[in-house]
This record gives sequence, structure tokens and C-alpha cells, in this order.
Amino acid sequence: MRAFEYASPGTKEQAVALLGPSPRDAAVLAGGTDLLALMKDEVVTPKRVVDLSGIEELRGIRLDRSTGLRLGALTTFEELLDHAEFRKTYPSLWAAVEGVRSPQIRSVGTVGGDLLQRPRCWYYRSGFGLLAQEGGRSMVVDGDNRYHAIFGGGPAYFVSPSSLGPALVALGAAVRVFGAKGARDVPADAFFRTPKTSDEREHQIGPDQIVTEVRVPAPSGPNATYEVREKEALDWPLATASVALKMNGGTVQSARVVLGHVAPVPWVSAEAAAALAGKTVSEATAQAAGDAAVKSAKPLSGNAYKVQLARVAVKRAVLAAAGGGAR
Repeated sequence: MRAFEYASPGTKEQAVALLGPSPRDAAVLAGGTDLLALMKDEVVTPKRVVDLSGIEELRGIRLDRSTGLRLGALTTFEELLDHAEFRKTYPSLWAAVEGVRSPQIRSVGTVGGDLLQRPRCWYYRSGFGLLAQEGGRSMVVDGDNRYHAIFGGGPAYFVSPSSLGPALVALGAAVRVFGAKGARDVPADAFFRTPKTSDEREHQIGPDQIVTEVRVPAPSGPNATYEVREKEALDWPLATASVALKMNGGTVQSARVVLGHVAPVPWVSAEAAAALAGKTVSEATAQAAGDAAVKSAKPLSGNAYKVQLARVAVKRAVLAAAGGGAR
């Protein structure tokens, strides 16, 4: 690990003042479960590390049945799991948190850190950048791509690693970003982005800005998340689906279906939502939603299996939501 300055501000204003216009100037430290590993491997080499742990206003869970949920950026996964009302009202988010099986990561991993987690792509982690190109060609397309994207079509093929991202997008959440010019709210579905060049980042946040909180509106209906994993121990899912339904009696009035770990961003499936609208939820309609969700998938040479996993994840998330949100 290269030498760096360490700063521990007490306010968000102080934190922002310690950052710089370039990612090389400074890095933000929350739980540290991702950043420290990247620094050890010299994938990122900031001159300064700005530790947010001393900023109390970035902590806490506030839940109101009428206005919704406020999650401080430093809220840990363990705190979320211990909040009984959170589990009852937002089962899709709770299931995503519960899927992180490591007690160590749960105890220090934060909401903001999860959203800003860098890709787990082994090309990126080996220092080849977000687009993983060499000589103008994608190393992913020509190489080992078993865990990469089946949506998006490039030039980026990593998958968004955020556990919370798909559920937050499905629920219509907003991410509050703070910088020198003040705060702004970014819709969760716009917060994640697919970089088109090696100079772009995968989040709508500047190097001199921080995430302070996430706001989630009160659910308009049942919601659920279903994850497909290789093992029960700590691991990132191969495919996930988060579903939020708005019901009119026993009929789906509208739906929001978002896939995870299959694209560089949480992937919104308008096709799956259309397949559910106006229908009662059954095995057949859930299957139709799963089929619709993967119609535009374009798997690479080694990850066609993800198409079926995504299809199944959507079907089971729909059925779980209709059954009350149980995972």
C-alpha cells in the first residue's frame, strides 16, 4: 500500500473540503471493506483518505409509515437487520441486506459504501480499468467472462456489485449527494450509470462529493427480492431480482422489476413490468414476467447460464412479493 494522508473530519462540510477535483486526490472511507482492499492492491492510490466515521449526522435509521425511510450513509447492515419495522415494511431491502452473510462485513459495511462499492470484475481488480480494454479490444469479450454482464452491450461488461441497488431502484429511492455547492437528490435509477469511456465513473457523484443519506418512499404495495447464489457463505449473487407491486385488489396495477448482477447498473425491465400489469399474480404470470425480463439479454461466451438464473429470480421475486414479501 502506498503512503497517504489521513483525515477525520467532524462535519460533512469539512469532509467535502478535504476532497479534490480528481479521484487521485482523495478517497472516502466509510466501513473500509472495499477501499482498503483496493488500496492494498494499488488499484486506487489516493493521496489522502477522508474517514467519515466521525460525522454523526450520517448515521441512523428513521422510518415513518407515511413519509418513508431515511437511511444515513453510515448506517451499517447489522443495524438494518436489527430493525424489526424495517424488515416488515421493506422486505425487498431487508432480504438484500440479509443476503450478505459475513458477520464481519455486516458489522462495518455501510449503506453508502454498498452503493459506491467498486466492481468485483477481476479485470478491473487487476488494474485494467472499468472497461477492461487492451489494445482497443475488450479483454472481457475475448476472455473469461463467466460472471459478467448479459445486458447493456458494452463497452463496459462488469456487473454492479451493490446489494441494495436493485431494491432501491424498484422502490423509487433517491440518493442524497453533498458537495461544495450543497445537497442534491439523485434518483436511484440515475445514480448508477454505465461508463462509455475509461475516464468515466459508474456513479453519478463527483470526486469532491459524498453520499449523506438515502430516502425511500413509503411502499405503494408488496415488494420482495430474490437472489441466486453459488453458496450460502459470503459471496456475491449470480443474479437477483427486486420487485415492487402496486395492487388494485388482486390485480397488479403497475410493477417495477429490477435485475441485479447482470448489468453494469441495476437493470430495469420494462418488459417484465408490462407482463405483470393488469394481471393477477400466479405461477403463469410470474413465469411470463421472467421470460419477458430476459428477452433482450445478450450473453457472452461464458455466461449464458445467467439468462436462466435471471428468469428464475424474477419469477420467484414476483411470487414472493405477492405472498407478502417473504424471501
